[in-house]
Amino acid sequence: TSLDPSFFPGNHWLYFSVYLFTFLVGLPLNLVALVIFARKLQRRPVAVDLILLNLTLSDLLLLLFLPFRMVEAASGMHWRLPFIFCPLTKFLFFTTIYLTSLFLTAVSIERYLSVAYPLWYKARPRLRQAGLVSGACWLLAAGHCSVVFITEFSGNFSHNTCYLEFQEEQLAILLPVRLEMAVVLFGIPLLITSYCYSRLVCILRRGASHRRKRVAGLVAATMLNFLICFGPYNISHVVGYLQDKSPVWRNYVLLLSTLNSCVDPLVYYFSSSGFQADFQRLLQRLPGVWGFWRQESCLKLKKNEEEQPQELSNVENR
Repeated sequence: TSLDPSFFPGNHWLYFSVYLFTFLVGLPLNLVALVIFARKLQRRPVAVDLILLNLTLSDLLLLLFLPFRMVEAASGMHWRLPFIFCPLTKFLFFTTIYLTSLFLTAVSIERYLSVAYPLWYKARPRLRQAGLVSGACWLLAAGHCSVVFITEFSGNFSHNTCYLEFQEEQLAILLPVRLEMAVVLFGIPLLITSYCYSRLVCILRRGASHRRKRVAGLVAATMLNFLICFGPYNISHVVGYLQDKSPVWRNYVLLLSTLNSCVDPLVYYFSSSGFQADFQRLLQRLPGVWGFWRQESCLKLKKNEEEQPQELSNVENR
């Protein structure tokens, strides 16, 4: 089957541009976050850092497979790669999106407990619980998003596109699962996160100003992820279930979900003062590394310039 132009009334290069921007911005930021969280866990293991490390790995997984979507967009939204990569890349893409909402919810619970019950929280490292929660999040998101494989392999038409056009029997499976994902993997986490952060803001209302600012940044970055990156996409699930079809505009709001890997580093930055200090120290080292590289380059260039006249004089003496 050929691609129905109603799926993409705009230019397919819009998709390529968003994917490329997300890859170029999100990859270095999440790699930096990975290094910082790994070092923090080595120095002083904390439950929230373990959860944020899993969130970082989830974002990196999305970013590493994003080039497949760039190739798809550059091909006019036709799938030119081997078919097996179609369900695999879509499965990983959707899984990492919902992992973000689950991990952000876990972070909000940890932050609320650390402030509401500080003595109890400090007396219990909770690393084992954080590991179990992280594993449960991976299984929950992957289990729901495995519907991608069921949907793609149940179709009997030629695979010119990837997870864009569906037959009635495929929609009969897909639409109810999408509705469940909107409720279980987005709606409930949003309610829990909203409650935890509203309580957190109330508790810290009279606290230190620098801590209030950090919490405000954490809440803003988290709500930006939920309401802007994930909200419209999950609304499309509800609309699709009510209309008994996959909405055309769903493909556009899915681009907002792609950008979440660029927003997550803001969550990391405002998650703790320790991360901010490590990040600032890392930035301070970069000019030093750049200056050292320039100094080495200048010394090599100067050495080459000094050797060249010597070689010329040797040639003349011959």
